[in-house]
Amino acid sequence: MPFELPNQIDDPLIVGTIVGLAIALLLLLFVLHRRRSRQPVTRLRAAAADLLDHFLIPDGEDGEIHVDYAVLTQDAVLIVDLREVSGHVFGSNAMQDWTVISDRRRYTFSNPQPALYDRVAAVSRLLPKVTVTGLVVFAPQADFSKGLPDNVIMLDELVDKLQAERRDLVGVGRPAELTEAWETLRRAAVEAQVGHLIRS
Repeated sequence: MPFELPNQIDDPLIVGTIVGLAIALLLLLFVLHRRRSRQPVTRLRAAAADLLDHFLIPDGEDGEIHVDYAVLTQDAVLIVDLREVSGHVFGSNAMQDWTVISDRRRYTFSNPQPALYDRVAAVSRLLPKVTVTGLVVFAPQADFSKGLPDNVIMLDELVDKLQAERRDLVGVGRPAELTEAWETLRRAAVEAQVGHLIRS
């Protein structure tokens, strides 16, 4: 006798199990969505008018330099070095290494300012007619109890600034020079990436 599916499920245990699994799946999807929306990169992307991420451009010395993020603002191109560290961060302009102390461990990393300055210089060489600035951006889990070094900002503050700029400048066009420069940067990033893939 062939197996036949019932037209309706009358067993309350089966119905309860199906409903419970559906609710659990919806909760899991909700939690994953909230977690993703809180990730630093997602927040930065949502706040920026336009953003290029993880690309190579010529460094001006027959090589290439990696840029984490470039953000188009109203009057400049902003180079962002995003750092996701958790704990108390001790660093200054003069220190070669910065230290992170958390509940579980202590470690150091190289002062990110010199690398940021190199990236800003490379982008400036490529886009000489517009302002190029740079910031090292730390996720909220970092705590600079002794103050922030130069060109360092917390992610929350940068996101607030970018969002405020977008609200204040709705309907206001960017300078044509900046728009052209942004497209030049986008093309250079693609060309460098293609060239890198061909050489690999």
